[in-house]
Amino acid sequence: MSTLLTGVLPLTGYGSDTTGLVCAFRFAADGRGEPVNAQAVLELLTAESDGGAFFWVHFNLANNAARRWMETNLALPAVFYQTIDDGSRTTRVEYADDQLIAVLNDALFDFEVGIPDVSTLWLCMDRRLMVSARRKPLRSIDRLRHAVRQQREAFPSPVALLVHLLHDQAEVLATILREATARVDSIEDGLLADRLDHRRANLGSLRRSLVRLSRLFAPEPGALFRLLNRPPHWIGGEDAQELRQSTEEFAAALADAAVLLERTKLLHEEIAARVNEQNNRSLFLLTVFTVLALPINIIAGLFGMNVGGVPLAQETNGFWIVVGIVVLVTSVGTWLVFRRKG
Repeated sequence: MSTLLTGVLPLTGYGSDTTGLVCAFRFAADGRGEPVNAQAVLELLTAESDGGAFFWVHFNLANNAARRWMETNLALPAVFYQTIDDGSRTTRVEYADDQLIAVLNDALFDFEVGIPDVSTLWLCMDRRLMVSARRKPLRSIDRLRHAVRQQREAFPSPVALLVHLLHDQAEVLATILREATARVDSIEDGLLADRLDHRRANLGSLRRSLVRLSRLFAPEPGALFRLLNRPPHWIGGEDAQELRQSTEEFAAALADAAVLLERTKLLHEEIAARVNEQNNRSLFLLTVFTVLALPINIIAGLFGMNVGGVPLAQETNGFWIVVGIVVLVTSVGTWLVFRRKG
């Protein structure tokens, strides 16, 4: 076909062409994808009859031409553009105007910084077309593009592409959880061995990041379960089963995240308790030394007054008498302090 491209699409700005298109593929009935350009998509959508073929077009919203081209040439529901405009990153799948609207996330997490870098992908699909758009590059989309170009997998429907992205999203979350679990295990081992550096056990930052990631990903299973209860007529039984499997995997990852959050909470409380115990011990020792030094300071202050009538001033053994009084009072004070502690 003359409109098919044999090479990679030229990238003229923002990682996309002049229409804002990053990539486009036509999938034949056998599920193999071939790259096409934006004009070819419009021509083939209009010309081809139902033969099992469908298309995937991917846009970069950082290029202003992408939004204009979609609104002019593609009959997408208004809720898709509203979803993009409201800026919400919460993962979800909705059914509107016989089309699926999905919001997926791809996260990079740096444990040293403690702030997840999240990229969001917006999807709109029906039986013959899947439109995806993003503002920042996503690793999951790059992997999907590579798999399509290399023809290592067959994608018989747009839902198969969605399932691939859902598996990638679940894998990203699982990877973050594995790394977080290893870090929490290290902190717990140090705590049990009494060799924990509390300044470096930044569990608070880790907890906040895990909570943020859970909020971004958590709505996904519930939304998919609602969709699977009443799927669109153009979603086949095999596709519905793949969606259900990816949902179960994702639900398991979210359950692991909840368990890890509970572990970090307990460790945080244990560390706080040990820090308080150390502080209390330090305050007790400071109190003991203050009590022990109090008689000496009082007696030294009294006998150091430069006034007449200082007792024992004329006594030969006056110094030793004062020393004995100090020792006696200090001993009594020490006994009282440690008796009260016991």
